[in-house]
Amino acid sequence: MRTPYPLPFSLMNDTPLSSPSLPYPSLAGHDTAALHTMLGAVPSFRIRQVATWIARGVKSFHDMTDLPISWREELANRFTLYSSTVSQSFTDPDGTIKVQIRLYDGATIEAVILTDVHGRSTVCLSTQVGCPLACAFCKTGSLGFLRNVTTPEIIEQFLHLRAIQPAIANIVFMGMGEPLLNSDALHKALSLLSSDFAISPRRITVSTAGISDGIKAMADWKHIPRLALSLTTADPHLREQLMPVSLRHPLTHVKDALRYYQHRTKHRITLEAVLLKNINTRLKDAWALADFAQGLSVVVNLILWNPVPGLSFSGQVLHSPTQAELAAFGAELERLGITVTKRMSRGKGVAGACGQLGTVHS
Repeated sequence: MRTPYPLPFSLMNDTPLSSPSLPYPSLAGHDTAALHTMLGAVPSFRIRQVATWIARGVKSFHDMTDLPISWREELANRFTLYSSTVSQSFTDPDGTIKVQIRLYDGATIEAVILTDVHGRSTVCLSTQVGCPLACAFCKTGSLGFLRNVTTPEIIEQFLHLRAIQPAIANIVFMGMGEPLLNSDALHKALSLLSSDFAISPRRITVSTAGISDGIKAMADWKHIPRLALSLTTADPHLREQLMPVSLRHPLTHVKDALRYYQHRTKHRITLEAVLLKNINTRLKDAWALADFAQGLSVVVNLILWNPVPGLSFSGQVLHSPTQAELAAFGAELERLGITVTKRMSRGKGVAGACGQLGTVHS
């Protein structure tokens, strides 16, 4: 039997080691350069073999059957594959699966598998533990912010969900947190998803509340995802109240960033509007939204607010509009020449719908 290659203990910044719950560094979610640093003086083809097995979703080093047995044992003695574990999962009658993932330090994030009427599955991933933006209508925003999710933790979310649903058509970064406030980890994750997992950036969408400098930076990445702006309202004063991020990133700056992104990519942008009864569903709200869209190639995605107990705005409990109000708002936008889609709410039964992530389950 051949002697295994030496595996010196050298760690990247992304690799957590401070927690007693993770006594060994994890390998999943690292690119080949990082694996080289962690594993040491190992031939490149062996690094590629390890990376390939991780991308396939292998659960044990011993299942990496094209590696020497002695080396598999050495890996198992010095490393772990994952830094995170699935702690719970919840299945909605509509087929949506919400997964709670425990990170190495005990923090918990949530990710979701959504399956449409045609059987296509989309995974919704998180980029932060909690969220610092405090949008008035979002459960995650009410939790506050703990920390950013690392690149390996982003990739591990994908691997955990793919183990449940192997046929994944699309990825959306619309889970917990603001992706563009964790842009370095997001950027690295997108590169890995494109290279190691062969997922086209055109099948990946990043939803942002409007981090204008982050949008411009993303437009210059090698692997550029689709872009969705969580707009909700184009009334600047109302948006500042509903989404305090507008105080630092006003809509004029956001629109400039959208123009730059569209100039660079030629991609159509999705404007997401969460509709809140008697707050942003007036005719003048539709007019403001249509005015904001002028000069851009966009589709407006209308989303009925998904109920979250305890959330209020200006002293009033939040409510969802009726289907008739949704239809009327959409019809006015279409009259103004805007392409409109209406998002079918899925996962409400397990608090896995838009704006509900972070709800505690008993």
